[in-house]
Amino acid sequence: MEIYLVGGAVRDQLLGYPIKERDYVVVGASPDEMLKQGFRLIGKDFPVFLHPKTHEEYALARTERKIGPGYKGFSCYSAPDVTLEEDLQRRDLTINAIAQTSVGQIIDPFEGQKDIENKLLRHVGPAFSEDPVRILRVARFMARFSVLGFRVAKETMKLMKAMVAIGEVQALVPERVWQEFCIALTEPAPQAFIKTLYDCGALALLFPELQDLYKQYDRLADRRVLGQHSYLSVLEKAVALTDDPQVRFAAILCDLGKGVSKEETQVGIQAIQVLCKRYRVPQIYSSLAIIAAKYHLLCHRALELDATSLYLLLEKTGAFRQSSRLDQFLIVCEADFQAYTGLSHRIYLQKDRVLAAFAVAKKVSANKIKNGVTGAALGKKLVEYRIKAIAKFLQNI
Repeated sequence: MEIYLVGGAVRDQLLGYPIKERDYVVVGASPDEMLKQGFRLIGKDFPVFLHPKTHEEYALARTERKIGPGYKGFSCYSAPDVTLEEDLQRRDLTINAIAQTSVGQIIDPFEGQKDIENKLLRHVGPAFSEDPVRILRVARFMARFSVLGFRVAKETMKLMKAMVAIGEVQALVPERVWQEFCIALTEPAPQAFIKTLYDCGALALLFPELQDLYKQYDRLADRRVLGQHSYLSVLEKAVALTDDPQVRFAAILCDLGKGVSKEETQVGIQAIQVLCKRYRVPQIYSSLAIIAAKYHLLCHRALELDATSLYLLLEKTGAFRQSSRLDQFLIVCEADFQAYTGLSHRIYLQKDRVLAAFAVAKKVSANKIKNGVTGAALGKKLVEYRIKAIAKFLQNI
């Protein structure tokens, strides 16, 4: 029995990244031998075990054979005669197909170290095309490593385009698409995830709403300026402001609320709802995205809004029910403002105005004003007093 550290742990070690988790491949062992040594079997489709003390994952070396469409259409073979190189050969990218012995020796049959040096995401072999999830993974790795200068190898991008052309992407289940997208939102450059899907043609199939945004800016004459000041630019600004994936998701979609008419805006909002329903996006993400798309343009006018309009903005964004949601909304608005004005260095004064109005309105509580008034009448009176408080604040600035 031989045990090797593999995959992301070796890759991140070579990149100088902190290792978050360790995965191991066991060569020359059977499931019974693993169980006898105290390992606990957790794999359903192939033998993966948890170490009895560290609880790290140890997988028996295996090969895979494509037997059906999609990413689940595989038959796995795991036995003591499967070699380390055969196991590494089934992996997606060369930078993930590197192993390390217990004494630190690097085993790199597919030149992953060279690709790390050249900053390339390159597929290991033709088997890459058998699993459409790998398109999402490449896009996600671009979200993580593009800030280091990594790019997708030409031959890998060509293969990804071919996979899209033959319909492999349609086999992806919604849960897996959202899982990869959600992880990408936490990475340093989630905009690279979207761009990679666009470049290979998968964006049009997975996120047609975002593809349409791309096309709109693509048609503009001055693409260098206007094309870059698109939803990806809003996302870039949001990334600089926060690591909150909910805010970043809303920043991607807020442009769908920029219709020239109420009808067009409503169509954009419906597009967000359709996207979120298709991928079963958690309500905590979808609600913020819809709020931001609906009201971010109103927030940009905060310095000229009267007390009633400011109160309505606070009410519509759910500030009185959950103040943290207002904070998230305002970050999206600030990112959008920076993207479309190019004034990243300028303070977003609208945010200060909204927060100040919220602070004075929040001081007005139902307990202070009810005086025997209850129900709907109390709610109406509360609104009235909060608007008066905001009006008084505006008079004094």
